[in-house]
Amino acid sequence: MSAWTRLSEIVRLDSQWVSLIGERWRCDKGQELEYWRVEKVDSVIVLPVHSGRLVCVSPTFRPGIQRETLDFPGGRLPAGKQPLDIVPFLLERELGVPATAISQITALNQQPWMINSAFSNQGLWGLVADIDPDCTIPQQHIGQTAPATAPGVAQLLDALDCLQCRAVLLEWQRQLAHGAEPDGALCRWPEN
Repeated sequence: MSAWTRLSEIVRLDSQWVSLIGERWRCDKGQELEYWRVEKVDSVIVLPVHSGRLVCVSPTFRPGIQRETLDFPGGRLPAGKQPLDIVPFLLERELGVPATAISQITALNQQPWMINSAFSNQGLWGLVADIDPDCTIPQQHIGQTAPATAPGVAQLLDALDCLQCRAVLLEWQRQLAHGAEPDGALCRWPEN
């Protein structure tokens, strides 16, 4: 149990996707501190698996780092929606994959993983979408693919900047490598 006590809220700015909150706290040493934080809406990251390959979307410009980055399909979780609800939308928007081509969606976590730093809080949902091998993903939507194998994961880890994408990829690898396969998953971690 923490000895920290919230004294007051100085300011709160809310938007659809993010809130900026300024507060006064009394710390465990009795000092009063001003603390600023950002609370973000949960993120959903989808690992598309198509014909034994992991698929990243075409690089997208990120204003925060002022360059394009390689990512998996993903986005913010709108209020009132569940992570599984938005996977078809994300795959259609970012890879041009229609909902009818998704053969299986599997959640890697049942509760959001908390992404917390001294300044920011948000939850992360990781999902795997198996895409019908007969579906053709439009080439202009593909940034990079890699085999759904340990060397393929290593290749993508070298190429991905997004820590959320890396975390979901590593958790997928961990679950499959340790036989803790997500409930109902069709994809299997290859031996090679």
